[in-house]
Amino acid sequence: MAAVGRLPSAAVALLLALLCLAGTSAATNVTYDHRALVIDGVRRVLVSGSIHYPRSTPDMWPGLMQKAKDGGLDMVETYVFWDVHEPVRGQYDFEGRNDLVRFVKAAADAGLYVHLRIGPYVCAEWNYGGFPLWLHFIPGIKFRTDNEPFKTEMQRFTEKVVATMKGAGLYASQGGPIILSQIENEYGNIDWQYGDAGKSYMRWAAGMAVALDTGVPWVMCQQADAPAPLINTCNGFYCDQFTPSLPSSPKLWTENWSGWFLSFGGAVPYRPTEDLAFAVARFYQRGGTLQNYYMYHGGTNFGRSSGGPFISTSYDYDAPIDEYGLVRQPKWGHLRDVHKAIKMCEPALIATNPSYMSLGQNAEAHVYRAGSLCAAFLANMDEQSDKTVTFNGKAYKLPAWSVSVLPDCKNVVLNTAQINSQVASTQMRNLGFRTQASDGSSVETELASSTWSYAVEPVGITKENAMTKPGLMEQINTTADASDFLWYSTSVVIKGGELYLNGSQSNLLVNSLGHVLQVFINGKFAGSSKGNASSSLISLTTPVTLVPGKNKIDLLSATVGLTNYGAFFDLVGAGITGPVKLTGPKGMLDLSSADWTYQIGLRGEDLHLYNPSEASPEWVSDNSYPTNYPLTWYKSKFTAPAGDDPVAIDFTGMGKGEAWVNGQSIGRYWPTNISPQSGCVNSCNYRGTYSAKKCLKKCGQPSQILYHVPRSFLQPGSNDIVLFEQFGGDPSKISFTTKQTESVCAHVSEDHPDQIDSWISPQQKLQRSGPALRLECPKEGQVISSIKFASFGTPSGTCGSYSHGECSSSQALAVAQEACVGVSSCSLPVSAKNFGDPCRGVTKSLVVEAACS
Repeated sequence: MAAVGRLPSAAVALLLALLCLAGTSAATNVTYDHRALVIDGVRRVLVSGSIHYPRSTPDMWPGLMQKAKDGGLDMVETYVFWDVHEPVRGQYDFEGRNDLVRFVKAAADAGLYVHLRIGPYVCAEWNYGGFPLWLHFIPGIKFRTDNEPFKTEMQRFTEKVVATMKGAGLYASQGGPIILSQIENEYGNIDWQYGDAGKSYMRWAAGMAVALDTGVPWVMCQQADAPAPLINTCNGFYCDQFTPSLPSSPKLWTENWSGWFLSFGGAVPYRPTEDLAFAVARFYQRGGTLQNYYMYHGGTNFGRSSGGPFISTSYDYDAPIDEYGLVRQPKWGHLRDVHKAIKMCEPALIATNPSYMSLGQNAEAHVYRAGSLCAAFLANMDEQSDKTVTFNGKAYKLPAWSVSVLPDCKNVVLNTAQINSQVASTQMRNLGFRTQASDGSSVETELASSTWSYAVEPVGITKENAMTKPGLMEQINTTADASDFLWYSTSVVIKGGELYLNGSQSNLLVNSLGHVLQVFINGKFAGSSKGNASSSLISLTTPVTLVPGKNKIDLLSATVGLTNYGAFFDLVGAGITGPVKLTGPKGMLDLSSADWTYQIGLRGEDLHLYNPSEASPEWVSDNSYPTNYPLTWYKSKFTAPAGDDPVAIDFTGMGKGEAWVNGQSIGRYWPTNISPQSGCVNSCNYRGTYSAKKCLKKCGQPSQILYHVPRSFLQPGSNDIVLFEQFGGDPSKISFTTKQTESVCAHVSEDHPDQIDSWISPQQKLQRSGPALRLECPKEGQVISSIKFASFGTPSGTCGSYSHGECSSSQALAVAQEACVGVSSCSLPVSAKNFGDPCRGVTKSLVVEAACS
């Protein structure tokens, strides 16, 4: 320090600052072997979860990261979305929801590592797979193959992302949180369709990535022939049977699908907690090193970002953290307990390979033994029958389709089918629609006509830049996805006595690649049709009324997200490609080759009617406004719901369109798209192999009726809402809702393991007394205000609808009230010593439902 003292004071300050900085961001060395990721020499088994930054908001990120950390995650995983970062070639956007640096730093602030999946193809049910549309128009380009124009653009963007991360010091080699990166995405699923050029492209991509010198390992998911040093990884509902292609690579699971995505027109998929926990435990049982939930928080497809086509605006994915940022119980809590159990086994898991032991038909054990370390996993793969197995001379009960975790090869700390975590019963509280009175106060209204202004979107061609060409043009090549909408307009002249003059006896046939079609004859609506997630193709035959002389035919084609998956997905078209025919009792007229005039987008889009800060004379403020009328814009003001509960809009009464709050698009709405009447189950059995169609709910109902409005979109006082209604609706029927927890519940039996935390804390180990039911209020500052239900014996039902069984203790309610009311959390031993024994010789359960305030 004496030498430092001779420097000028400014130099001393600079040196000390540099020394401080170096001390807080020391480089981390990340390597791997076949059993572990090695981080600064420490061998690790990790748990990760996907959170996509554009599907939430910067204000949400710290809370999401903390919930991920509290849920037992070591790392978050995200794609990098090329289209949002480079909407125009060479013009970059890393601001707001696209602020990738801020997102990665939020993960680091919560003590989480990051896996950066650059791709840059992402799939992700994202529009065009995450590729910007301008890429499609580069001369000579062919996507995802050995094509120089594509490789040039892919490398340029990948280098931009890596440089951005390096510039912020975010790679582990710089002291940052990024410990893994991914290049390409699920290419092995379809590379055979590209032939030898696909294989050479894959090898090029791997070499290009490694040459970027990030200092962290690279992975390729679903790529069995990924060249060293890249690690090939698994995606799927189950990956326990996956084996890396290289013996030196660890077993990584980049996508454990925690649920499934929702499509407009589809029922809502969900994945039982017990099955997801089973899949996780089986993966680590059979040598897994890292597994990642896809998704841990799904979020929202704001704007026109959803892909598919027909992917819904909600990307909830039945994830452990729901679309609104609230933990989904019991999934979040039970998986947290699974993670704790895995971490208790970690010293043994990283030390050796598992040894296999049969425990009978459909039952097996895997044991990790190294010196004094021993951890075991006992699995019952039977889809129906519970089993009692013998392991190390001791009997263990294994429910069907479950894994028991024994960190010491003796004691069961967790069984995947026995949930100790609490359940939350939530509700969407309808708040109506709050507007501002003349004195500035907030007033709830049923949306009287005086609260809405409107503007009518004109039918057909209104723009000067419209173009006329013979024949029918494919939509995406015409619009470059600048808008969902493309007008096709032509006319036909009917002379007296011609076959088409017979009014209702004339029909118009229109064939389209999709996704939505509306027909207008002489400015009047004449029919519509839509595709679906299984097939976007449309074949519409609609009766039309023609008049003598000139008849105008206007066809409005609309996309609902562009295709995001499959070989050559970029070549999948949309729009009206024909034929288009007029038919009558005396013949047919093919209009497919006629002159058609094309208009990209809506007039209201060009006028920015969605932006309330831009005044427009188009808006009409009358005492009444048109309802159930197609192509109508609506605008109103409202007061944001009080408090901090998540906000959504219930679009009951509307048809299909897009909504903006204070100029920010909350996405496409489509409450009239109803799911099939069949295919749902009242209660989905978690036992047995899960698939995307196994567990469905809300059959015969709108696929999505609630649309998330992030709190950061709202402002104090007056807020603006703008709707564009394509089909026709009544905005007086929409309402704001807030998501609130109605009850917290738990159901624990005498057969359940002890609470996982009782095995972790040395102090609690001494106090362990068997299984316990634990309840905790979801919000800080809340306490349990009442016990709605309590039963010890043989209760049944679900949270919010429990009932007593034939066997029931009379003391249960009083005991629960004494222990829980007035405190934020409580724990009740599940024991006859606590409640009395209402039925000897019967395995009993404790159920409690509580309200918090």
